Amino acid sequence: MYTCNAERLKETIEQFSKFGATKNNGVTRLSLSKEDIQARDYFCECCKALGMEIKVDDMANIYATLPGKKDLPPIVMGSHLDSVEKGGRFDGVLGVLTALEVVRTIKENNIELDIPVTIVNFTNEEGARFDPAMMSSGVLTNKFDKEKMLQSTDKNGITFGEALKESGYEGDVENRLKEALAFIELHVEQGPVLETENKTIGVVEGVLGMVCYEVTVTGESDHAGTTPMSMRKDPLFLSVKLLSSIIEQLGTVDEELVYTVGRVLVTPNIHTVIPNKVTFTVEARHKEEEKIKQVEDILQSLPKEDNGCTVKVEKLWGRDTVVFDSDLCDQIEQASNKFGYSSIRLYSGAGHDAQFIASIIPSAMIFVPSINGKSHCEEEFTPYEDCAKGADVLLETVLNLQKKFSLEESKS
Repeated sequence: MYTCNAERLKETIEQFSKFGATKNNGVTRLSLSKEDIQARDYFCECCKALGMEIKVDDMANIYATLPGKKDLPPIVMGSHLDSVEKGGRFDGVLGVLTALEVVRTIKENNIELDIPVTIVNFTNEEGARFDPAMMSSGVLTNKFDKEKMLQSTDKNGITFGEALKESGYEGDVENRLKEALAFIELHVEQGPVLETENKTIGVVEGVLGMVCYEVTVTGESDHAGTTPMSMRKDPLFLSVKLLSSIIEQLGTVDEELVYTVGRVLVTPNIHTVIPNKVTFTVEARHKEEEKIKQVEDILQSLPKEDNGCTVKVEKLWGRDTVVFDSDLCDQIEQASNKFGYSSIRLYSGAGHDAQFIASIIPSAMIFVPSINGKSHCEEEFTPYEDCAKGADVLLETVLNLQKKFSLEESKS
């Protein structure tokens, strides 16, 4: 049984942490920025040193492939190199670097591959510079329209299309990932479950479905000192009442339901003026469609008028639950057990490229612990020992899949 080189993986993580390093031990490596290009260049350099073939597609996704003896579609690993502003050193990049360590271990031990192995770096997963998140994997799987994505603009007015041309990583549409035997994305959990449950490996069975609604409550502005309470049409008071009811009702749906009031806008937001409009969002996530429907029923049953105010409820967007390939999940769990690493099966509450790729390729994810559940911040940390254990499980899973797919091909 092969194991990855923990010290080498640590050194590689620390090297990539220099690209966009912040003062507080985090990174800012926005998609197609100078820092992202530096990380991309070094990644390609590392892959070429291993004899891997590099291809880039029209969305700047990078594919590094180690050939196999058989002419079969590859087993694909990877994630993304871009980060949010003042983000962590592990989010996304760990999935790319553990995949790199897997290939290094394969080469170091002269392991012969029947099936090609590919590492992918997806462009603009975070959506921190260009909206939306998971842009390039969304284009690959026809979730997003490429032409619209090219027009997405950053805060400086630069379009994604312009940044793409400037980056030097605008490749050929023919290089897009279209066919593979499997896709496995290793990622930090970005939540507290693994650490709390004292588990080393998360076997990710899917990504939660979710909905996001916007509620707009409209009243009338008046002087805060001269308008009697009985004569007010205050949308903020009504919003507080509505939110209290919403939160109470959502709490009865299911203990696994997670919900957030993430944005509240009060207009005109002046302390001497009664507001005339309040807008707030309610987002909820659950793996069962029925529970999401209950959330929608609660929100859509809000009164249209109350206390002299009007209430408008609008669905901003929704996403169905994505269920990962059960056989791949079993393979990951078996690999973890083989090393004696404790594991737990769970769903991801956050979005990942794997959820889109799963629509065209059998996919699954491996989670490793996030200390205190911290992510998308400079405090984000995953112990290097856990990073290495995740890499071990990824390696063992890939090698087991090699045997499985090679045997299936020989029988066909």
